[in-house]
Amino acid sequence: MAAESGENKNSFNRYACLCAIIASIISIIFGYDTGVMSGAMIFIKEDLKISDVQVEILAGILNICALVGSLAAGRTSDYIGRRYTIVLASINFLIGAVLMGYAPNYAILMTGRCTAGVGVGFALMIAPVYSAEISSPSSRGFLTSLPELCISFGILLGYTSNYLFGKLTLRLGWRMMLGVAAVPSLALAFGILKMPESPRWLVLEGRLKEAKKILLLISNSEEEAESRFHDIKIAAGIDPDCVEEVVKPPNIHHGQGVWKDLFIRPTPAVRRILITAIGIHFFEHATGIEAVVLYSPRIFHKAGVTSKNKLLLATVGVGLTKTTFILIATVFLDKVGRRRLLLASTAGLVVSLSGLGFALTMVELNPGERLVWALCLSIIFTYLYVAFFSIGLGPITWVYSSEIFPLRLRAQGASIGVAVNRLMNAIVSMSFISIYKAITIGGAFFMFAGVSLVAWWFFFFLLPETKGKSLEEIEILFTKNTRHENQGLEIQPTTSNSV
Repeated sequence: MAAESGENKNSFNRYACLCAIIASIISIIFGYDTGVMSGAMIFIKEDLKISDVQVEILAGILNICALVGSLAAGRTSDYIGRRYTIVLASINFLIGAVLMGYAPNYAILMTGRCTAGVGVGFALMIAPVYSAEISSPSSRGFLTSLPELCISFGILLGYTSNYLFGKLTLRLGWRMMLGVAAVPSLALAFGILKMPESPRWLVLEGRLKEAKKILLLISNSEEEAESRFHDIKIAAGIDPDCVEEVVKPPNIHHGQGVWKDLFIRPTPAVRRILITAIGIHFFEHATGIEAVVLYSPRIFHKAGVTSKNKLLLATVGVGLTKTTFILIATVFLDKVGRRRLLLASTAGLVVSLSGLGFALTMVELNPGERLVWALCLSIIFTYLYVAFFSIGLGPITWVYSSEIFPLRLRAQGASIGVAVNRLMNAIVSMSFISIYKAITIGGAFFMFAGVSLVAWWFFFFLLPETKGKSLEEIEILFTKNTRHENQGLEIQPTTSNSV
């Protein structure tokens, strides 16, 4: 009987997977908006006659607006639920895509980009949180990494769109690239209404009957559903033996008091969780991924690729690499664990960024020559960098930050991480051209290599392993103060059937 229960616990729930996939479609739209802009900027600059500074602002404004959106998303999802927050994100993407596809001038284009940016903030915060809250510990790494996989797939679609629509007329091509994102946004806004709400949010609202019904659907057995239900009620401050269908929770939350618990009077565990979440989101972009994803055509041009079609085709390779290695990461997250993948990934970033910096420096030191070996090294190290990022730091940032916060603090805690993420994304995307003009493009990537080295030490000392732990158990990991205690810590289940 015990063996059977263990088998059920570790088997894969298809309904939970389907819910996570649908929720993650919002991330495909975001990824598309990011990837398509890298190529679209080439045509926009030529058509609208804008400067490099305006190009930087156009690239980075998405993330400034996403910062605002992510901060609003935490409180919003506590009020209206995780599901309707995804609907709001879809509507923002829809309006933004229509405005950008129409854009007769730079001002309208910026308005559309800003509108889509608010949707990005909502999407980045809500998709991983929703996926984490419906999944069981044995599959949470896989399901919570789906949004990052979908972002990469969206980036690949964006690069492919650049290549295909780039063959149209200058005036029509980039507008088609940007406007086509309205189609999946509209479909998702309606499709998401068929999905269940997060059972953890329903428990926080005191809607126990609805939560129990959904838990039965996303669990592999009635025993597993009961165990998860028991732990969630304890985390929400509700008597675990309560059998009423609707109750008034002792902590009426809707986000009240959360900011105080996070910043003003946090427990030692919450303080460390917050530092960890902010740190991992900071380093995800401080290590340079946005410079490579958004400006890869410029990098390849600097390396010696001059044909516009070849530039866009080489950029498609970046998208393929990113998607392939994130797909590999989703398989290993629940087997190898978050910590090992993260440390291996970050070490790989140091090596590949150093190699890219060296190759590009060689090209710049020999401006009159076509150094084929340096061109090849630049492309190889670019792809290696994207591969190392995508197998660890990329997906783990979202998995880790969505699972470590306690239930009552999760939505707004995750939104703070996303805000830091978008701020760093904006800083890198809006300053990269200026940085490489100041210290050379090779120097810029040596700088990112140095940041990656600091990131490795941060992860080594501060991030414990969370693989296989329930969301209700993870906070205990952060009550320990040393890496060795965390590394060897085995959490005892909170109930006899805990998941």
